[in-house]
Amino acid sequence: MSDPAQTLEQLRQALGDDAVVTGTNISQRHYSDWTGHAPACPAALLLPRTTAHVASALRICNAARQPVVPQGGMTGLAGGAVPRASDIALSLERLRGIEELDPAAATVSVLAGTPLEDIQQAALNAGFVFPLDLGARGSCQIGGNIATNAGGNAVIRYGMTRDLVLGLEVVLADGRVLDLRNKMIKNNCGYDLKQCFIGSEGTLGVITRAVLKLAPQPGPTSTLLCALPDYASAVSLLRRIQRSVGTPQAYELMWQDFFRLGVSWLENPTAPMSLDYPLYVLLESAVPGEPLETLLEQAFADGEVLDAVLAGSQAQARGLWKIREATAEFPLRMTPLNFDVSLPIGLIGDFVERCRTRLEQHWPGNHSVYFGHIGDSNLHLTVDCTSLPQPAPILDIEELVYSAVGELGGSVSAEHGIGLLKREFLHHSVGPEALAVMHQLKDCLDPNGILNPGKIFV
Repeated sequence: MSDPAQTLEQLRQALGDDAVVTGTNISQRHYSDWTGHAPACPAALLLPRTTAHVASALRICNAARQPVVPQGGMTGLAGGAVPRASDIALSLERLRGIEELDPAAATVSVLAGTPLEDIQQAALNAGFVFPLDLGARGSCQIGGNIATNAGGNAVIRYGMTRDLVLGLEVVLADGRVLDLRNKMIKNNCGYDLKQCFIGSEGTLGVITRAVLKLAPQPGPTSTLLCALPDYASAVSLLRRIQRSVGTPQAYELMWQDFFRLGVSWLENPTAPMSLDYPLYVLLESAVPGEPLETLLEQAFADGEVLDAVLAGSQAQARGLWKIREATAEFPLRMTPLNFDVSLPIGLIGDFVERCRTRLEQHWPGNHSVYFGHIGDSNLHLTVDCTSLPQPAPILDIEELVYSAVGELGGSVSAEHGIGLLKREFLHHSVGPEALAVMHQLKDCLDPNGILNPGKIFV
């Protein structure tokens, strides 16, 4: 590595003094993401305003063998944007704005530092929706969403972030700029290089621009809470809905332990139905209530649904969603160890029982809750570490859960990425040959290993 002081001086000359921040002038929000994992003040913080600035910064850092950690809104949940003290953090927060909204193509072109909520609002103002949606919408940036292939509540209908990206502009480690922007759904001109960077967590290049797909605004939505007798009924009800009225906007499954917790944390903890059912599903559909009521009658008759509440107002719908959104309270009310996994839909119920049994065998009396977007194969599991022997055996629990994921052919990361927190467990989902090719791709695009070192790979 070259002299750090000399590298910083070159960066100041290329980007401007105000774009290179050091020491105590670096805000602590750049030390770690929402995990709070291993916070560290980076050696410097770069705040480029243009793609050319990003390219210059990477060119200088690559020549100096200086590690760079790309950062977005710092809302990640896998440690993917956490720097070491020897790293330079590169924040995209100044590359912000809607550059074009094309109604004919139903696309929006944006800079990578644009907050997700700004894109959603611009789409609404133009009569469209940008379907990606997650709780951090006001803070997260679209570049980070793309770099982690973010999921969220609407994946069942619209797909992951990968499905919403038509084109990208990316800066490689050596400063070369790849213009992969495109407005067409059909475009078969050789390798689809943009796919290499979606979900790569800033290890292969830095995303600076994106062209995104928009969708028509749906009509008024109906919100429905159903109680179910078992997991098989949850899958059967989903397929019934898809056959009868189309794929819902959201299909959120809550096991009894999660539902009880969510109700108990409400400002007015009044349950909308009995707390004694095994499973609950909260769904949203762009279908009027009457067709849903007809569908429910058939589901009741077939034993798929035991009880149901159809929201009669937006206020009642928000009240039902507050139960599902209890996850926002996890860091305040427990010491959560969170898992974000995906499995074949038919095996999710078996996975839950397998994990419950094994956790209880090893740590009797532990408290864990289960919930997820099962329509897109995604399950979340949270273990409250305060219910465990201290110090909490975190690595042992992670190995237990991720090995069970591997046994059933699932993924150790459904929508949060690998980052720092899941590197040691990636082998449960990715075979040695595929891992070797991933390493080769990294070596090809970043031969000096300066981009987000230590992330994804051990």
